[in-house]
Amino acid sequence: MWAGYRYFDYLCGVSYFFIIIMRKFISFLACIGLVAMAAGAQELSNFSFGRGQRVVSPEINGAKTTFRIKADTANSINLVGNWMETPDSPGVPMTKGAEGMWEVTIDTPSPEIYTYSFVVDGVAMNDPLNVFVQRDGNRYLSMLTVPGERSENYKEAGKHGTVAHRWYHSDILGMDRRLTVYTPAGYEEGKGNYPVLYLLHGAGGDEEAWSSMGRAAQILDNLIEKGLAEPMICVMPNGNPNQMAAQTLGMPVAEYDRNDPAMRNAYVRSLCEEIVPFIEKNYRADARPEKRAIAGLSMGGAHTIAASSLYPELFDYICPLSAAGAITPEQAKGLKDAGVKLYWQACGNTDFLWDRNMEIKKALEDAQMDNYVFFESDGGHVWSNWRYYLNNFAPLFFK
Repeated sequence: MWAGYRYFDYLCGVSYFFIIIMRKFISFLACIGLVAMAAGAQELSNFSFGRGQRVVSPEINGAKTTFRIKADTANSINLVGNWMETPDSPGVPMTKGAEGMWEVTIDTPSPEIYTYSFVVDGVAMNDPLNVFVQRDGNRYLSMLTVPGERSENYKEAGKHGTVAHRWYHSDILGMDRRLTVYTPAGYEEGKGNYPVLYLLHGAGGDEEAWSSMGRAAQILDNLIEKGLAEPMICVMPNGNPNQMAAQTLGMPVAEYDRNDPAMRNAYVRSLCEEIVPFIEKNYRADARPEKRAIAGLSMGGAHTIAASSLYPELFDYICPLSAAGAITPEQAKGLKDAGVKLYWQACGNTDFLWDRNMEIKKALEDAQMDNYVFFESDGGHVWSNWRYYLNNFAPLFFK
C-alpha cells in the first residue's frame, strides 16, 4: 500500500514538472511572437506614415516629381541630383512635415536615367525608399528613371536576353579574369551563329558598368524586339589589366606598371588575342570580321581605337565614344585599306575631351575613311550620352 502511494506521488511530481515545463515553453513562444511582431512593426514604420499609407520616393506625377525621406532628428536635408545645372551645389532644400517626414517637389527632368542623393545634415546618403540603384566605381547611387521617348529602351522589354559572368584565363595578363556576356532572347534554343559586339567601359568602370549604368541588356532587348537591331551577343570585358574582376568580388589587385614597355597595350592584346577567341570557342559566335563590332567610351574609346588600329582586319564596325585616345594618319590609312564597313565616332559638344575627338575626326577625314560618321550630341562626359549612343549605333551593325 505504501508503495502505491509513493508511485502516485511520483506521477504527480512528473505531471507537475511537465506542466511547469510546458508553461515556460508556451511563454517562450509567446515572447518570440511578441518580439517578431515588434520587429515587424519597426520595419513597417520605415515604409509607412500617417494612417498606414506607404511612402513612395521618388514619385513621378507628370510634370512634377516628389522625393521623401523620414528623418525625425535631422536639422536640414537637401536633394542633389545630376540633372541639376550645378550638381556640386548644396542642392534643393527639403521641408520637414508631420512625423519627421521630409519632402520636396521639383519639375520633372526630361526623359532619361538620373542619379541623386539626400544630404542630411551635411552627410550624403541614398534614398532608403528607392530599391533602384546603380554602381559607379565604388559608389552606389539612387536612380530616377523618367519615362519618355529618349528613355523608352531603358525599361525591361517583353522578351529578355541573358546576362552572365564568365571566367577566362589570360596568359598575357597572368591571371584568371571575369567578363560579362549578354546573349539575346532565344539564343539558348537556337542553332545559328550570332554577330558579336565587344562593348568597353571607361576609367573607374569594370565588367559590370555597361550592364548597370549603361542599361546595355535592356537597350539591346528592346532594339532586337522592335526589329531595329540584329540579334547579337554583347561581350563586356574588364578593361583594368590589374583586376581579376569587379571590386565587388573583393579579389586581390595585381601590381601593374603602366610605364613598363612589356605591358604596353597588354589589355588590348588580351582582348584581341584571348577574349575574342574565347568567345568564338565557347559561344555560337560568327567569326567573320563583318560580324564583329567594337565600341567603347572614354578609356574604352582609347582601347577601341588601339584595338582596331593594331588589328585592322579584326573588326568591321568600330565606335569610339567620347574617346580618350588618338589615331595617327598611318593607322587611319590602315583601317581604310582594311575596308571597314562603319567607323562611327561620337562625342558631346561640352565634353572635356571634345578637342581630342576633333583631332581623331580630322585624322579620319584626312585619310578619306569610307563609311565614316561623326555623331555630335549635346552634353558632356556622361552616361546619358553613352546610353544614347548605344541606342543609335547598335541598329547600324551587321546589315
